[in-house]
Amino acid sequence: MVQNALADAGYPAHVLVACSGGPDSMALAAVAAYFARRGHVDGHPLTVGAVVVDHQLQEGSAQVAGAAVQALKELGLSPVDLRTVNVASTGMGPEAAARDARHGALEAAAKEHGAGAILLGHTLDDQAEQVLLGLARGSGTRSLAGMRPARGLLLRPFLGLRRADTLEICDVEDLEPWHDPSNSDPSFARSRTRVEVLPLLEEKLGPGVAESLARTASILQQDADYLEDVADRTFAELAERSGLEISLPEEALGELSPAIRFRVIAKAAADVGGQQPSYQRLLAAEALLRRHGSAGPVELPGGVSVYRLSLAELAQRDAAERRPGTPNGPGGGARVPREAARCGKLVFRPQKPPQE
Repeated sequence: MVQNALADAGYPAHVLVACSGGPDSMALAAVAAYFARRGHVDGHPLTVGAVVVDHQLQEGSAQVAGAAVQALKELGLSPVDLRTVNVASTGMGPEAAARDARHGALEAAAKEHGAGAILLGHTLDDQAEQVLLGLARGSGTRSLAGMRPARGLLLRPFLGLRRADTLEICDVEDLEPWHDPSNSDPSFARSRTRVEVLPLLEEKLGPGVAESLARTASILQQDADYLEDVADRTFAELAERSGLEISLPEEALGELSPAIRFRVIAKAAADVGGQQPSYQRLLAAEALLRRHGSAGPVELPGGVSVYRLSLAELAQRDAAERRPGTPNGPGGGARVPREAARCGKLVFRPQKPPQE
């Protein structure tokens, strides 16, 4: 699996293993260390280092991180980089905040050490939990597609491997991994999914539920990629820029299939500095297309306002530009020719200008 992942990534010469000291990442480190001792993958030179991130979220985390560093050095990985991060308190939740801090540390380490890839130890069980959590939240295709085998520098070669397999690898390699107590803490939704929900589904529906959920993610990844590609092209064709604003012609938007229309609206919001809107907020923005006259604004996350500008108001703006003394009117300088608007528009505007 590691061999295939590195081949698909173009055989990077130097990679880092992200290791928490737990069974999954220690097993991955042991497999990567095998290729490091060989010095190549399929004849392509390879060196392997590691990064241990101490989130400082649990008592004794420094000791756990130190033990992981020592174990990785004994496996022969070099360099082994220990990074301590401060997890910011944000509205996104502790798990997401820790993930952002960790990814920032991993990317900084990769840049410093010239690594062409970072190996993550997520397993098939992690993927199944991700899909279940997405279902519980009522998420769309992107979320239900789960974690990607490869995204940028991040590679997940163990997504086809069960968690029990990583425990077996640790036993064979005489490794003593750390077992994170938060993985069984019922206060976390992911932990409840792992300890209670998936075992119950296996009991009531029969074995193979985790594999089926992971297979669903793989199928949806292909669908999500296709829809995103179509939405990217459509947004590029429709988006009209004016300063910090972006507008989309309502007639063209209305002719799109809903799957593409919602994605194009979300891309417009992101382009002016917003965050991914919830389905409810997207519905509210899309509903502006069915209003008569100018309407809105609808507030989207990340400080973005979207409103409908009617054809009549567009005509008034155009007439104002033609008046004497206006920048583009007679006596006010050369007017930039433009095609007359034939329909209203959805206009996306940041509520605050970007920080310098």
